[in-house]
Amino acid sequence: MAITIALDAMGGDYGPQVVVPAALSVLLEIKDVTLILVGDHKSIYDLVIANKGVLNERLVIQHASQKVEMDELPSQALRSKKDSSMRVAINLIKSGKADACVSAGNTGALMATARFVLKTLPGIDRPAIVSTLPTVLGHCYVLDLGANVDSSAENLYQFALMGSVLASAIDNVPNPRVGLLNIGTELIKGNDQIKKAGQMLARSRLNYIGFVEGDDIYKGNTDVVVCDGFVGNVALKSSEGVARLVKHFLKESFNSNLLTKLMGFLTLPVLNKFRKKMDPRRYNGANLIGLNGVVIKSHGGADIMAFAHAIHIAIIETQKDVPKHISTHLEPWLTEGQVN
Repeated sequence: MAITIALDAMGGDYGPQVVVPAALSVLLEIKDVTLILVGDHKSIYDLVIANKGVLNERLVIQHASQKVEMDELPSQALRSKKDSSMRVAINLIKSGKADACVSAGNTGALMATARFVLKTLPGIDRPAIVSTLPTVLGHCYVLDLGANVDSSAENLYQFALMGSVLASAIDNVPNPRVGLLNIGTELIKGNDQIKKAGQMLARSRLNYIGFVEGDDIYKGNTDVVVCDGFVGNVALKSSEGVARLVKHFLKESFNSNLLTKLMGFLTLPVLNKFRKKMDPRRYNGANLIGLNGVVIKSHGGADIMAFAHAIHIAIIETQKDVPKHISTHLEPWLTEGQVN
């Protein structure tokens, strides 16, 4: 299956300095993929040559004269940046010239632009940002991670449905376990939206396991964790902070004296394995789920390895045709009037 991915080469903290070498590394790994680098032609071309790349039928540059700044208001980007690298990359999906788009750019602008250009799937009120977090048994999907900071019970219900379909399609889990993030597992805990969403999920055909708490995300007993975007983003950033804190304390402890340095050297294989499992770059690439197309958001500060991982996510979700899977599974709920 030949796949074409449009890359917003100007987005993120580092722009083409990261996107171009990441693209070249992916092309070396996967043979049936075409990548379109969208942005300033000269800047991109110079970096392709500097990285010993070659423009051909698998690596194409699509010029875009504008760039969306990281602190730009989404409404402003939508109105005045119609030839931005972000907008042009998403337009390539709409026109059928690309199967997916990857951008490390402004999250709000990306969501607003993608929603405006591609529209949401029937029955979905709001797209959500979903990504994986590591667990003791592998990983789980968490959504929403920041697209919606005032989610209703109906929104949470839709997030649960989309997350369940995603986990099933990507990980081949026949009946994903869905948990609703709350401040406790008791039915009396939580605000009105959480309680109502819990009641809706309990009546649904999803494999709903009830309320889960923050530490349950990492235990491996849940495949999908559903939450409001405000809560999800705080949980995500807190997790990243804890990972950095653990890394700092380990480094500080092993460097404290000669003996601990020796112990650090002896345990280096174990530490490297631990570092690899906790490396946030291996989890970079969040899906803007609920759209008529595959749009992947990379972390703004992603390095080459992290952005390459986001491209891999786009390839996998295109191969699995995630939007179609979600749309197909929505139909019974729409017919029964459960998603409204």
